Amino acid sequence: MQIIDNPNRASWSDILKRPTQTVNDIEGIVSEVFKDVLANGDKAIQQYTERFDKVVLENNLVTTQEIETAVATIPQKLRDAISKAKENIEAFHAAQKTNKVSLETTNGVQCWQEKRPIESVGLYIPGGTAPLFSTVLMLAAPAQIAGCNEIVLCSPPNKEGKLAPEILYAAQLCGVTKIFKVGGIQAIAGLTFGTQTIPQVYKIFGPGNQFVTVAKQLATKYGVAIDMPAGPSELLVVADKSANASYIASDLLSQAEHGVDSQVILVATSKELINKVSEEVEAQLQVLPRKAIAEKAIANSKSILVDDDATALDLINQYGPEHFIICSENEEYYVDGIRNAGSVFIGDYTPESAGDYASGTNHTLPTNGFSKAYSGVNLDSFTKSMTFQKISREGILNIGETIELMAEAEGLQAHKNAVSIRLKDLK
Repeated sequence: MQIIDNPNRASWSDILKRPTQTVNDIEGIVSEVFKDVLANGDKAIQQYTERFDKVVLENNLVTTQEIETAVATIPQKLRDAISKAKENIEAFHAAQKTNKVSLETTNGVQCWQEKRPIESVGLYIPGGTAPLFSTVLMLAAPAQIAGCNEIVLCSPPNKEGKLAPEILYAAQLCGVTKIFKVGGIQAIAGLTFGTQTIPQVYKIFGPGNQFVTVAKQLATKYGVAIDMPAGPSELLVVADKSANASYIASDLLSQAEHGVDSQVILVATSKELINKVSEEVEAQLQVLPRKAIAEKAIANSKSILVDDDATALDLINQYGPEHFIICSENEEYYVDGIRNAGSVFIGDYTPESAGDYASGTNHTLPTNGFSKAYSGVNLDSFTKSMTFQKISREGILNIGETIELMAEAEGLQAHKNAVSIRLKDLK
C-alpha cells in the first residue's frame, strides 16, 4: 500500500481516485451488446455466453432437477449457516416495514400513503472467481418480504455450464421464481428487454464488475429502474494509535481479495499504526489462496496519515466509501459526523465480513462515491410509495378556491375548470 503523509486538501481528489475505467471506456461495448440482445434475444445471449464465459449452453434456464441435484451436494453445516444468515437478514429487513401514513390535511381532504411491491424484479449475482451466494440472500430475502411476484435471478455459468450449488440453494430458500445461467452485460440486457426465455423486469438489483455497472446504468435509458451503481468493492478504515493492526490488515485484505479493481484505504492519525498495518498486510497476504488478486488490489490502495480526527472525517466524507470501519477511541465523533458511506462498522469486533454475510444488514451498497446520493439496498428498494386521496363535498369547498387561484396564475384554465364545475354544482 502506498503511504501518503499529510496530503494537502487540493490533492485529495487525485489521491482518492478509484482504480476503475470511465463510463466512456466501456459504454461502446455495452451498447453493442444491448442492441444485439434487443434484436436477437436468446440467440445473442448464447453467443455472448460462449464468447465471455467460454461455454455453450443449449438452454440457459435452470431446471428443477438441476436445483435438486446441486442442493444435495451442500454439507449440512453450510446449509445451517446459510439458513442462520437468512434469518438475521429477514429479521432486519422485516423490521423496516412501515405502516400506512394517513392524514386529513384540511376538513374533508383525506390523504394517505401506502407501500406496494414492485411486481417483477431481476437479481444479478456475480459469479466468476467468487460466486456470491450471499448476495442471493441479500436481494431475494427482502424481495420476498416485500411481496414481489416475480423474482428472476441471473448469474454467469462456470466452464461446465453450471451455477454454484450454494447459489441455487439460497435462491430456492428465498423464493426465487426463475434462475438463468447468464452473466455480464448480456444478463442485464436480457432483463432489460426480455427475451424468448428471460422475462423483462421493472427493476434490476445487484453488484457486478465495471461492465455490469455501466450496463445497469444503460438499462435506465430503456425505462428499467436499478437499485444503484454498485461496482467493484471498496473499504475505508479510520484508525488511531489504540487500534489493533492485525484486525485492520485482515479487514483491508477481506475487501482486496474481491477483485483486482477493488480498493482499500486506511486513514490514520498514527504513523506507527500505519507501519504496523503495512507489516501485517504483507504477512497475512502470503497465506491467502487469492493472494494474486489481493496483491493487485493492494497495489491500488493507500494508507493516508492525517493530523487529527477532523481532517480524517473531512477526507472520508469526500471519498464516500462503500464500507466504512471505525477503529478509534473517538468513535462517536465519526459515527455522528459521517455523511457519506454505504454501511458503517464500529469497533474492534465488527469486521466488514459480518455485514457481508450474517449480521442482518444488506451488503449491496453504492460504490465509486455514489454513497453521497444513494442508499444501500433495503426493504423500500423493492417497493413503491403510492399516495391516495379522497375529497368530500366539504373538502372541495374548503380547498377549491385555492386550486382555482393557483391554476389561473399558472395559465392552466382546464385545471381551474375541473374545480369550478364542481363548485358550481355545490353552491
